Amino acid sequence: MNLESPKTTVNKSPEEVFNFLSDVKNFEKLMPENISKFEVLDADKFLFALKGMPEIVLKKKEVTPPNKIVLGAAGGKIDFSLVGHIEGIDANTSHVQLVFNGDFNPMMAMMIKGPITKFIETLSTNIPSAI
Repeated sequence: MNLESPKTTVNKSPEEVFNFLSDVKNFEKLMPENISKFEVLDADKFLFALKGMPEIVLKKKEVTPPNKIVLGAAGGKIDFSLVGHIEGIDANTSHVQLVFNGDFNPMMAMMIKGPITKFIETLSTNIPSAI
């Protein structure tokens, strides 16, 4: 399953956006209102939970400054990644797009497609005001 957020315009340089997203504690500022738990586990890993959903641990897996950050599932029963693509428009403007990739059976994919789509859209929408 591959889900993409809309591209979001951020009035910051690609480096500033990359540095913000590289610090896992900043993801708390991007979370939706229905977050019930957020905890930084170490410099590259954090745990979060949304109301009515299980806890998820994300770990920074790959960084390509200043254009790409890959977060992946850290343990758990499902394997997925959340990739942040940062594209410089000019010195002070960037586009950011989040892409969710996961390998799920068709039943699971059908159940989580809506909530995951809404989740990555919320993260993306919150980036400009959080930085």
